[in-house]
Amino acid sequence: MAWSIAQVARMSGVTSRTLRHYDEIGLLPPARVGPNGYRYYEEDQLLRLQQVLVLRELGLGLAEIKQIVERHSDPVVALREHHRRLLAERDRLDDVARMVARTIAELQRNEGKTTMSRINRPENLFEGFDHARYEAEAADRWPEHWQQSGQQELLARRTPQELEQMGREATAGMVRMAEYMAAGTPADAPQVLAELDVHYRHLTESWTPTAEQYVHFAAMQVEEKQFRVNYERIAEGLAVYMRDAMIAYANARLS
Repeated sequence: MAWSIAQVARMSGVTSRTLRHYDEIGLLPPARVGPNGYRYYEEDQLLRLQQVLVLRELGLGLAEIKQIVERHSDPVVALREHHRRLLAERDRLDDVARMVARTIAELQRNEGKTTMSRINRPENLFEGFDHARYEAEAADRWPEHWQQSGQQELLARRTPQELEQMGREATAGMVRMAEYMAAGTPADAPQVLAELDVHYRHLTESWTPTAEQYVHFAAMQVEEKQFRVNYERIAEGLAVYMRDAMIAYANARLS
């Protein structure tokens, strides 16, 4: 039995435009293309689409997903690997849920104090988060630069302890930025740009963005939900303040 691209779009929730894109990049070719140019999908393609969607839910980029699904021709083997990934993601989300519950309890204990002083250990705000997703987003946004510089290999070699330390340092920097914002410090002030020196230096341990790329990355702090939510947990408006500061830094020190 075969299904048209419109039928697959309806049953999967994936738009026809996305399915055509998956075909164009070789991720999900249809079983056949009719004389009228319509794409048709069979059971094997539906199973492959399921694998793609599972891996997208886990935050993987399309290039990595293509490598994974092409590595496993046996759907049972592939599903077992995806199941292991899902269990690992479930455990990570359990950590995030515990972190949120702990933060709620701490905020309730300190009701009435200022936002910044309510957080005794700000690094706990991000326990359980995958701090490598900044690099993953960069790899998706600028794949050619990422592959040529070998930074994907550098990221893969990082230990869980190193990733945890990255998260703590990132959180501490975000808290300092929130303090500048709360004090009414302009986003392009010298002390703010000095803080961005630290941010940029940490970033260059795995990826060295140009001024233009850093500006694009700045916009992601507001546009990408996973980034914006992290900032807003510390202080309302911090994502916008960070974006403006990063743009000022790119113009002042990277151009």
